[in-house]
Amino acid sequence: MFFSRLRKDIAAAKRNDPAARNKFEIWLTYSGVHALSWHRWANRLYRMHFKLLARITSQWAKFCTGIEIHPAAKIAAGVFIDHGGGVVIGETAEIEEGVVIYQGVTLGGTGKEKGKRHPTIRRNVTVSCGAKVLGGFTVGEGARIGAGAVVLKEVPPFATVVGIPGRVVRINGERTQTLLPEKEDPVAKELCALREKVFALEEEIKELRGGKEENHENL
Repeated sequence: MFFSRLRKDIAAAKRNDPAARNKFEIWLTYSGVHALSWHRWANRLYRMHFKLLARITSQWAKFCTGIEIHPAAKIAAGVFIDHGGGVVIGETAEIEEGVVIYQGVTLGGTGKEKGKRHPTIRRNVTVSCGAKVLGGFTVGEGARIGAGAVVLKEVPPFATVVGIPGRVVRINGERTQTLLPEKEDPVAKELCALREKVFALEEEIKELRGGKEENHENL
């Protein structure tokens, strides 16, 4: 079981990282693969109720890889953590096969609530650098979370989410909404108002001059 999962993890790294030259190199040098291997052992200890030993194992893995995974988190085989520095995965998080996670990602909670408080990440989701997915909701299959996004609510399948807070901008490649426009420039607004006043004054001056010319001709 352990070795079959390890093979799937290595295959996922080979499939998703164009810099990967061969599986032996991945097994020796990829911190994401190492972190997942340590996690599978810690998770087994946790389920056997050796919870302190499981936590010690997870903290040792964090020290070695820079990736912190709670031993109770459920992670399928075939997940790829690329580079991995700063990745944090919470206790009740669930991650399905084919998910790609980049450095700086947090799959966390939003407070001290109990129960299911970390996200469920469905198959083939990509979570880009620095993204934060916070809460006990589901990110649908094939979704893409943009770099630096902060996702606080459920994401539909095959959606693209960007921004803070995260908002869905595409589903199945089709745009769902336009991005918010830039804030109005107050200086430009004031210049436009002044220009309108100048135009109005010029019209008044023309009317006054025209009236004076008419009076001069009558004389």
